Amino acid sequence: MKISLNFKDVFYQELIKEGVYDPAIFKAIFMAGGPGSGKSYVADRTTKGLGYRIVNSDKAFEMMLKKVNIGGKGTKLDAMDDEEMAQAQDIRTNRATPLTGKIQQKYIDGRLGMIIDGTGADYQRIVKQVNELRELGYDTYMIFVNTSLDVAQERNRNRKRSLPPDIVEDSWRSVQNNIGRFQGLFGASNFVIVDNDDAGEDVFKKVWKYVMNFTKKKVKNPIAKKWMDMELAKKRRD
Repeated sequence: MKISLNFKDVFYQELIKEGVYDPAIFKAIFMAGGPGSGKSYVADRTTKGLGYRIVNSDKAFEMMLKKVNIGGKGTKLDAMDDEEMAQAQDIRTNRATPLTGKIQQKYIDGRLGMIIDGTGADYQRIVKQVNELRELGYDTYMIFVNTSLDVAQERNRNRKRSLPPDIVEDSWRSVQNNIGRFQGLFGASNFVIVDNDDAGEDVFKKVWKYVMNFTKKKVKNPIAKKWMDMELAKKRRD
């Protein structure tokens, strides 16, 4: 099954021009939380206007699922049989994820601020991303959006792209098991946990406060400072 998509078909059509003037330059905030935690919704509500680009393969995945409409089931993964689920997984692994990676690389090339929105179930993958970004000069942070398993399951049932309950539980437990390791990876001052069981307005204010604090911090990484000095020197010569 061939899916032909290019960048303009996705979400970000503008060219990356801000570079050194990007307000969130060299900042990467990782969002973590199991299915139904509401982390993507929280990220959308709390980061607009601050210069961050949201990196989330789920958006490309959902768009592709709608396009191919496997078995006439749209994005309802919990309604798919094993063969259809295998097709959906192939789309995620071989189409949506690589496409999102190419978009993210464009942001990294400009050292733009990013919100990297994933579940956090794969700890080693997060470690790899964090180390690669730090080597380029990025300061890294994490906002862990937490919910109970019951709330996660209830929200999953109401999602357009709902998952089988056993997958939700497995993912939720994997994410929970990584909390302590994430605290060690990011450090106490760069890691926060917010409770989103009630989805109340207070959680948005709390996350907004953390994002603002992260954004206002001066870039500490000497690699970033050197890159910015070089870019500013180029602009002066131009």
